[in-house]
Amino acid sequence: MTNPFLDTWDTPYGAPPFALIGTGDFRPAYDTALATHRAEIEAIATNPEAPSFTNTIAALELSGRLLRRVDMVFSQLASAATNDEMQAIERDMAPVVTRHWNSIFLNAQLFARIDQLYRKRSGLGLDAESLRVLERYHLDFVRAGAQLTAAERTRYGEISERLSVLATAFAQNVLADEQQIFALTEAEVRGLPPDALASAAELARDRKLNAPYAASTSRSSVEPILHHASDRGVREKLWRAFVDRGRNGNAHDNRKLIAEIVALRGEIAALLGYASYADYKLADTMAGTPAAAQTLLEQVWEPGRQRAALDRAALEELARAEGQDSPFEPWDWRYYGEKLRLARYDFDESQLKPYLQLEKAIDAAFFTAQQLFGLSFTPREDIAGYHPDVRVWTVERGGKTIGLFYGDFFARPGKRSGAWMTSFRDQQKLGGEVLPIIVNTCNFNKPPEGEPALLSLDEARTVFHEFGHGLHGLLSDVTYPRLSGTSTVRDFVELPSQLYEHWLEQPPVLARLTHYKTGEAIPPTLLERMKAARNANVGFETVEMVSSALLDMAYHSRPAGEVVEADAVERETLARIGMPHEIALRHASPHFLHIFSGDGYSAGYYSYLWSEVLDADGYSAFEEAGDPFDPAVADRLYRYVYSAGGSRDFAEAYRLFRGRDPDPAAMLRQRGLAEPAA
Repeated sequence: MTNPFLDTWDTPYGAPPFALIGTGDFRPAYDTALATHRAEIEAIATNPEAPSFTNTIAALELSGRLLRRVDMVFSQLASAATNDEMQAIERDMAPVVTRHWNSIFLNAQLFARIDQLYRKRSGLGLDAESLRVLERYHLDFVRAGAQLTAAERTRYGEISERLSVLATAFAQNVLADEQQIFALTEAEVRGLPPDALASAAELARDRKLNAPYAASTSRSSVEPILHHASDRGVREKLWRAFVDRGRNGNAHDNRKLIAEIVALRGEIAALLGYASYADYKLADTMAGTPAAAQTLLEQVWEPGRQRAALDRAALEELARAEGQDSPFEPWDWRYYGEKLRLARYDFDESQLKPYLQLEKAIDAAFFTAQQLFGLSFTPREDIAGYHPDVRVWTVERGGKTIGLFYGDFFARPGKRSGAWMTSFRDQQKLGGEVLPIIVNTCNFNKPPEGEPALLSLDEARTVFHEFGHGLHGLLSDVTYPRLSGTSTVRDFVELPSQLYEHWLEQPPVLARLTHYKTGEAIPPTLLERMKAARNANVGFETVEMVSSALLDMAYHSRPAGEVVEADAVERETLARIGMPHEIALRHASPHFLHIFSGDGYSAGYYSYLWSEVLDADGYSAFEEAGDPFDPAVADRLYRYVYSAGGSRDFAEAYRLFRGRDPDPAAMLRQRGLAEPAA
């Protein structure tokens, strides 16, 4: 029997044939793919012909297709459908794949060809996108150590391999701690809304517990407890387990890994001539410097902290009025926050849940894409996913199929927490049109069989957020893979996702979110209360998020060689910024997957706030036009943001869409931290 990765995929649109792919196929597929790519790179680097754009840059872009095929499928399954065998392969392959890419970026012959083209780029007669991909390749190689001495390149390669091992271990440790299950009694779940109770009961049945209910330490399971459980003891128990993932002194403790990761990243920065890893990472971003990112964070931190202090006083008063005579603690905030929102705004978010059925939220996200970009979505029962819960749609625009969209929405064992977008194939035109295959992954509680999945407002926003990322991949319209879809700098990549969240609360979209039993629209009075309460907890949310970004910068702004102890860095940072005791970091160090399970968001968690400046200001263009689907604004958004990938400078792309640079004031108004514009 042949390896399915080495065969032509005779499936609709070349979708991965998951029914044919077994765990045992990955190692041999990787072996063949890596060998094939090595031969392709060797042929490019040793080509006796003079370097040209075609025989060097275009050839590089066409190389490695088999490796990308294997890696994209394996990476998603290792995150969303893993098991012990998959995790063993992941641990084994992480340094091997890193070593392979190091051998490319540190190949002196290959870089000499790229460098020669780069130096004479103005005379090559390249179009704008080809010039852009040449410039990005040159920068990629320089930032990956191509200009280092031989000894420095060797050390760089050693560090990169070790970091890949540490990142894999970090992620697997967090996943292991998230498998912890708590059996719960009837009394312990008192106060939970019906859908949360149903999910807790389903988890107990799924894990075959001798208890009516259960909770795990994943966010989707813990949050309903913290918001609604009247039993303070169970709130504390779940909160402590949740915030201590990766910090339990067991085999999955991540603190020593953090110390080594930060030290090695500092060494890389020093090798490349940067004062810190943050300086290195931010050199290729819109922010440009750690100081610029820090300034934005501090601009939001203090008003957010002040708002949280005002809310804390009100929450403490409410807790005392209900008879709580012990100090107010972090496991009390969400619980009394719900009560305060009800008291101030007469808004109980659980009243929205019957209207926020997952199916309706997906439909609303699709409807928005149709109105903005002319897309349509057709379910494909004939295309198999990698798990029974995974669903597939074809996506069309202008009567033409432009890609496949996979949705994987429910939490389960073997799936890491959080929500993310990835792809099984990226759009490109080089060597022929290649359609993207895009995946959205979420972790909503799965309802009992036959019952609808009802979402919180925040979870409905997550559907829109991740679909915004998905559209960034689906609408990509570029020639080169290096520039495709989400291949942008870190503080631009969240713009399409965060911007898309704005449409969730627009009247034409809300009209589609009807009651799952009665089919009635959300009552206007409930919508009014929802909008009035939009920033009810903004102090908490701002402090929770910005403190994590400041912690990220504290780790990565340190000079090379400085000894790091995770608990001390976290403790010192929180003391320095005046972190309220009653609010926890959204991502404490030992489970901060964004920055330690890989390099994507290291020294880059601030980018959510940077992109929020862009999305708040960007949506203002539709408000100024007086129409959330204004065709002219939507067309600029499509051309310069969603379809452009990394094909132009990102500040220029934003100016072309908006007509000017972004104004941070819109973000402060959106968060309720500034007076509305006159």
